Amino acid sequence: MKIFVTGACGYKGHVLVPKLLARGHSVFAFDAMWFGNFLREHPNLKVIKGDVRDIESINLNGIDVIIHLSSIANDPCGDLNPQLTWEVSALATMQLADKAKRKGVKRFIYASSGSVYGIKDELQVTEELELKPISEYNKTKMVGERVLLSYSDDMVVQIVRPATVCGVSPRMRLDVSVNMLTMQALSKGKITVFGGAQTRPNIHIDDITDVYLHLIDHPEVTGVYNAGFENISILDIAKIITKHIPVEIVVTESNDPRSYRVNSDKLLATGYKPKKTVEDAVLEIIAKYKAGDLKDEDRFYNLKWMEQTVLSK
Repeated sequence: MKIFVTGACGYKGHVLVPKLLARGHSVFAFDAMWFGNFLREHPNLKVIKGDVRDIESINLNGIDVIIHLSSIANDPCGDLNPQLTWEVSALATMQLADKAKRKGVKRFIYASSGSVYGIKDELQVTEELELKPISEYNKTKMVGERVLLSYSDDMVVQIVRPATVCGVSPRMRLDVSVNMLTMQALSKGKITVFGGAQTRPNIHIDDITDVYLHLIDHPEVTGVYNAGFENISILDIAKIITKHIPVEIVVTESNDPRSYRVNSDKLLATGYKPKKTVEDAVLEIIAKYKAGDLKDEDRFYNLKWMEQTVLSK
């Protein structure tokens, strides 16, 4: 199939695109490349540098599937420039969906976020619960979902609400909980936990990218699906890390109230099975660091890098 991937040079895209190519798909990797491009050349890969807001520059002729990963990722980055966040993560999604319909694209897979639920007291957060997004990032994801669901009569719409992703990618992120705390232990010799009691769902980067492959294989699986398989506290993540890097855990106060547990039974019922864990991600990061293939650099922190590059222009 011909697959158009937005945000293809991001954290998840750099793991997903090689998997798509290995399956024999032709991939059109579209990205603004704010964080660089580490995709290896491949005869079935076409890398396109572009802005998802410029809908005229996006060629969907002959495309079978769109995987829409592009967005201003995470809450702090979304709050940096709310207008940019709404343009990239909501308006561009609407324009892309409209163009997909007009060009006869049959499948649209959308990367939403498990954070659209906001703060929940329920022990099991299922897809049926009310969405109460808090940040600009969460709100744009909710709007993107609603826009895409309105096209369900025109194409197969598959929406994923991922938990916090962890693990190694060629375009690494060290501003997500597991990765960040592991790097703290490696580079600073201690882990600083803000609060610690907040429970968050997690998913390994290999598993979330496999979810997209699963959806490609199963066009009958439509609608919205949670994707998170380990609901654990930030402090428990730190304790997993200290099993392998024996460092001190320092707990301080936090002003971040978000705490939620997602239930992914609906996705599991479609036949999907996760293969990796938070501990796998920790071990993989440790191995990369010790091999000299991973360092604590600003470009791996979205907020720092956007302030230094994208928003400084």
